[in-house]
Amino acid sequence: MIKLAFLGTSDSIPSAKRNHTAILLTYGGENILIDCGEGTQRQFRKIGLNPCKITRILLTHKHADHSLGLIGLLKTIALSGYNKELFICGPKGTREFMENIFRAFGRIDEYKISVEEVGGKFFETDDFYLEAEKMTHGVPCNAYSFVKKGQIRIDREKLKKTKIPNSPILGKLKEGKDIVYGGKKYLAKNLTYKEDDLKISFVLDTSINNQAIKLVKNSDLLVCEASYSSEWEDKAKEFHHLTSKQAGEIAKKSNSKKLIITHISQRHERETDKILAEAKKVFKNTVLVNDLDVVGV
Repeated sequence: MIKLAFLGTSDSIPSAKRNHTAILLTYGGENILIDCGEGTQRQFRKIGLNPCKITRILLTHKHADHSLGLIGLLKTIALSGYNKELFICGPKGTREFMENIFRAFGRIDEYKISVEEVGGKFFETDDFYLEAEKMTHGVPCNAYSFVKKGQIRIDREKLKKTKIPNSPILGKLKEGKDIVYGGKKYLAKNLTYKEDDLKISFVLDTSINNQAIKLVKNSDLLVCEASYSSEWEDKAKEFHHLTSKQAGEIAKKSNSKKLIITHISQRHERETDKILAEAKKVFKNTVLVNDLDVVGV
C-alpha cells in the first residue's frame, strides 16, 4: 500500500489548524517528502513519523511556504544520525537555491546531499518511477507524479487447470517467460495478466494550464492545491493559483479517479465546506484534507 501523510495543508499563511505545505509519500523503503514548509519537522513528531527515514525530497518551487522548513529538517536529521544519501529534486534554479541556503545557514557535512533539477521522467526502479512537469507560478515550479508499475500476476484459476505445482517455475511466468512442465509448453501470456499502473500526482501551486492536465492524466489520485473559492478567481489568476473549481476541472479533464484538495487559504478556514462543495460540483469524488490526515492508496 502507498500512504500519504498530509503534514501541512495551508497556503502561504498558516492558521491555527493548518501548517505550511508538506506531504510524505511512503511506499516500501521509499519515504518521499513533497515540499517542506515551515514547521514540517514538528509535524513529523506530532504524527509519530521518523524524518530520518526520508529518502527523497521533491520541491515544487522555492517560495517560503513550501521550503522554509527545509534547513531545519536537514539539520535535525544530521543531529539524529542520518547516514543515507539524500536526494533533493526541484525545478530549474534549485541548485542555486540550495547553495544560498547552505551559504546562509552552513553546510551539512554529516551525510551526502545530491541536488538535481528535474523534468520529465527523472527516477525509475523496477517497481515505480517519478516524473515532473513545469507549472505556471511566476517562478520555476514543478508538479510531480509517482507511478507504481503494474506487476505481472499469475491467474490462479487458469493455473489450477494446468496442474502446475506452486514451485520456483512460477517465477519464470511472472517474468513473462514461457515454461515447459510435464512435457507440455505453457505460454506466459495465457496464464498471467498485468495489473494497471497506479498513479498519484501532486499539483501544488500553479495557475490553470494544460501541462498539469497532461502530467496527471489518468491519475488514480490527484492531490491539488485549491487556494481560493470561485469568487476569488481574479485573485487566483493574479497570484498564479487555482480555485477549488479549477482543481475539479483539472481532475475531470485528466480523467483522474479521485481528487484531494489542499493548500487552503486561511481566509477560507471557516468555509472549507464551501471550498469542497465548489470542487465536488465539477468532480464528485473529491475530499478536502486536514493536517495530519493519512490516506492509503
